[in-house]
Amino acid sequence: MPFIIDGHNLIGAMADIDLADPDDEEQLLVRLHAHVAEVHKTIHIYFDRRAPGERSTTRRGRVIAHFVDRTRTADDAIRDHVERLHREAANWTVVSSDHAVLNHARRHGARTLSSQEFLSGLHPSTQSDSEDEVRDVQLSPEEIRLWEQQFHNTNNGSI
Repeated sequence: MPFIIDGHNLIGAMADIDLADPDDEEQLLVRLHAHVAEVHKTIHIYFDRRAPGERSTTRRGRVIAHFVDRTRTADDAIRDHVERLHREAANWTVVSSDHAVLNHARRHGARTLSSQEFLSGLHPSTQSDSEDEVRDVQLSPEEIRLWEQQFHNTNNGSI
């Protein structure tokens, strides 16, 4: 079952990512990419306040991030997405801490989870490590390619 996620609500429910971090969205996308590799589900995640010049949509495998321009909210975009699904909404789960968003999704037949409920269901390998626990992380060839692509895009023209 695919997910539609309110990105900033999810970050706000996390203990180890802060909304004030300049790369909070990136940290979440990395974690969700690892999660979908484990569970083979698709995630559409919406973020408010797209920066000028930033792309409106980026994709990392099965994680599609939508950055909403400043004239709308992620909540608006999530509601629109659910409405476009029509009968297929019953096959989707909406994740948010916003009761209005969750109620709208339910009225259209979608399943819902609070951000905290979604976090509790994350595979342990995608949850943060404690300071006392260090794991050896093995990347798949696909993940290595994605990281190399991300590194190239980040440093393109700056060296």
